Amino acid sequence: MKGSFRQSMAWLHTWSGLIVGWVLFAIFVTGTASYYRADISRWMRPELAQVEAVQGPELAAAAERAVAYLKVHAPKARNWLIGLPRPDHPVIDLFWRNRPGEPPGHVLLDPRTGTEATVRDTEGGDFLYLFHFELHMPSFWGRWIVGICTMIMLVALLSGIVTHKRIFSDFFTFRRDKAPRRSFLDAHNVTGVLALPFHLMITYTGFVTLATFYMPAGVTAAYKGDARAFFAEAGWTTTPRPPSGKPAALTPVGPLVERALATVPERLERLTITNQGDAKATVVAMFEEPHSISHEQPQIAFDGVSGEILEVRNGGLQPAAKTLTVMTGLHEAHFAGTSLRLLFFLCGVMGCAMIATGTVLWSLARLPKADEQGFFGLRLVQALNVGSIAGLPAAVAVYFLANRLLPVDLAGRAEWEIRAFFGAWIVVALVPLARPQRRAWCEGLAAVSVLCLAVIAADILTIPEHPFRRSGGDPLFAWFDAAMLMLAALFALAARKVVRYEAPERWRRPKPELPIENRATLSQR
Repeated sequence: MKGSFRQSMAWLHTWSGLIVGWVLFAIFVTGTASYYRADISRWMRPELAQVEAVQGPELAAAAERAVAYLKVHAPKARNWLIGLPRPDHPVIDLFWRNRPGEPPGHVLLDPRTGTEATVRDTEGGDFLYLFHFELHMPSFWGRWIVGICTMIMLVALLSGIVTHKRIFSDFFTFRRDKAPRRSFLDAHNVTGVLALPFHLMITYTGFVTLATFYMPAGVTAAYKGDARAFFAEAGWTTTPRPPSGKPAALTPVGPLVERALATVPERLERLTITNQGDAKATVVAMFEEPHSISHEQPQIAFDGVSGEILEVRNGGLQPAAKTLTVMTGLHEAHFAGTSLRLLFFLCGVMGCAMIATGTVLWSLARLPKADEQGFFGLRLVQALNVGSIAGLPAAVAVYFLANRLLPVDLAGRAEWEIRAFFGAWIVVALVPLARPQRRAWCEGLAAVSVLCLAVIAADILTIPEHPFRRSGGDPLFAWFDAAMLMLAALFALAARKVVRYEAPERWRRPKPELPIENRATLSQR
């Protein structure tokens, strides 16, 4: 870092952006897609369109059927989590935690019969959501890597503001007829400045939402390692009760559901049952968060044996906890309606474009030196750019395609979808190492376009309830296919630009060589 403060910031912006640029691109792509996580999950489980949703008083009966199933299939589990049916997910979502060393359980039930629903096994949008902050790694390592990249992203944003002293004037200029470096710089500036408040907000709140994970020392020291007591005192959860060791029968949960619905006006989302079969069993009813920027869920805790209300949590958070829920609400945008959610999505797309153009710009700025000196590192960076910018969208498209093409009754089907995702990503990332740079870009972008079209074709051909095949079908399929068609057109246009691009005449014309006598004079100087 030499020279003026601005030059130092330019150096910091360049290298901080490159080091984590590929990881940040993956974080932004999957995070942007997660704004429609529920819609993606429903699209990837087309059988849900045939399940009739239950509402109001029928939820109590559905909860009873869920408990009956768990008593048979998970009688010794530590916790039962019952996700109640809702309009966009009309089945009962059961999850239970077993003793340490035993894998958890998960199953979907038909709310009217209590039998296992005939729904294809898939992670749906949850895979993209978890990849956004865990990178499909063990939770500890994945979150730490994402946290480090997030901090570097914040540094890159702030140093970028300092570096581009004409950033706002450059925003209104896009020189597409200039050299590639100039065009990419303009695109980098436009996408960075237009959504700059969003980029700063989403980066900062993304780190703050996991603050207690990155900095647990204060909670550990103050609460002697009892994190549940901390969350209860902050107001995020109800007060936990340790088991008594005395057996007792669980009270029917149907009446508890009816009392919960009569107490809180929000939609009841799920029940959490802890210490079932014990005299201190607890049933916690958790509701949908109110339509506000603060990410807090009303909760009612019932005694699992007597059915009495133990605690009601409906607002009244401590100031620090309230601040964190606001940060979480801003980051996840659960409060956003249709238009605002679309705006968040478009800002996320601009974030992806900002990172992509920045990584490409780094390699373009060093092409002249590489031609003269033969820079292997630059060749590697260029290959990683193709593998990231074209490889990740291709992997997502293959993930969707596998959901439609794999046999519905395939064992471990959800894992095979994820393997298809990473397999496609690896292939697209390795091809640029053996192909000319320009051809690798063209082939990678064109492959994404073809894969998006293949997703549309597979969706129409394999789903009988598709609106294009049957009137009255779920419009979600048509909207999803329309989004994939737009992506296919975008990547096809990008591939076409790469094929047809010709540098301006002044950039193609070689520099005239100086006469020998003039070169000698310059060397003496």
